[in-house]
Amino acid sequence: MSDSSEKPLKIDSAAVTPRVGSAAYPEAFRALCDGRAKASLGDVFGLTQFGVHLTELAPGAWTALRHWHETEDEFVFVLEGTATLATDAGEVELQAGECAGFRSGRPDGHAVGNRTDRPLRLLEIGSRHRDEVAHYPDVDLHAVRRDGVLRFFKKDGRPYD
Repeated sequence: MSDSSEKPLKIDSAAVTPRVGSAAYPEAFRALCDGRAKASLGDVFGLTQFGVHLTELAPGAWTALRHWHETEDEFVFVLEGTATLATDAGEVELQAGECAGFRSGRPDGHAVGNRTDRPLRLLEIGSRHRDEVAHYPDVDLHAVRRDGVLRFFKKDGRPYD
């Protein structure tokens, strides 16, 4: 590389330290993501238009609360294990090599969980907009990101502390 500010051309994904759990959610909603380890691979390369996350879910863990985005697309690809995809239509299993996508603006809450006794590994890929609204149909929560700052609110508009 000629410029020290350039990002690497390749990495070993195992060398990327994952974030564990979901510190972003208000305290009342964090337990569902206990057992989630998410390595932000796209960040290593300085990607700004989409995110790429290598996610491992321990038995019982979920990627997120069921949600949908107003302006961001999402895609998941199962690498190892059996995933449970929960949507408004119900639950379906995804096996290694199978994938699912979620178009922005479609109000169909979705999340991926691990209902097995073995670890689950998947890739999560999604848009990265500085401004976004996410809806959570099963709980009193919605998320608003403005100028890159994420805040959580109750459905009546009151902020979570």
